[in-house]
Amino acid sequence: MAALPQPNWLITAEEFAALHRDDLRMELIKGEIVTMPAAFTDHGYTASQLHIIVGHFIKQQKLGKTFTAETGFLIARNPDTVRAPDFAFIQASRATPMAVTSSWGQVMPDLVAEVVSSSDRANEIEQKVQMWLGVGVRLVWVVWPQTRVIQVHEPPAPVQTLDDTAVLTGGAVLPGFTTPIAYIFD
Repeated sequence: MAALPQPNWLITAEEFAALHRDDLRMELIKGEIVTMPAAFTDHGYTASQLHIIVGHFIKQQKLGKTFTAETGFLIARNPDTVRAPDFAFIQASRATPMAVTSSWGQVMPDLVAEVVSSSDRANEIEQKVQMWLGVGVRLVWVVWPQTRVIQVHEPPAPVQTLDDTAVLTGGAVLPGFTTPIAYIFD
C-alpha cells in the first residue's frame, strides 16, 4: 500500500495507480490528487440511467465500447492527468486493444457525459468540458439532475441546452440515437 504523497509533490499516473484509495473517489489533475465525496443518489441514479439507455443502444447496434464512472482516462503527461467521466463511449473503429486494458484508458472517448452533483461548481464543470474537448472528445453531455437539463457540446455547433421536454440525440457520434430527456431523469 502506497502512502499519499506530500501535498506539494507532483505524481505520475503510474504512482497514482499504485495508491491505495480507501474507497475514495480520486482523479489526478496536473500531477495533483483531487478527492471527491461519494455521489448523492440523484447523481448515481442519473448516471445509471444514462448507461442503461445509451449503453443498450450502443450494444444493440454494435457501435463500440462503453465505460462507467470511475474509469480513468490518461489525458495528459508531464504533469499527468487522469480523469474519470460518469459515462464514456469509444466508437468501434477506434476501440483498439489499447482501449480496454488493465491500465488507464489511453484511447480518448468519442462521447463523455458528466453528471453534475449539487456540490459541483459551474466553472469547474466548464473546465472539465473544455478539457475533454481539448483532448479530442467529439461530444460532451453535461447532465444537470437538479434542473433536469442536458447541455450538448458538439463543436463546431453552438452549445445546446435542452430541458426535459426535449429529445436527446447522439449527433454525428451516435447516429440514430434518440431518447426523451425526461426518460433519463424518470
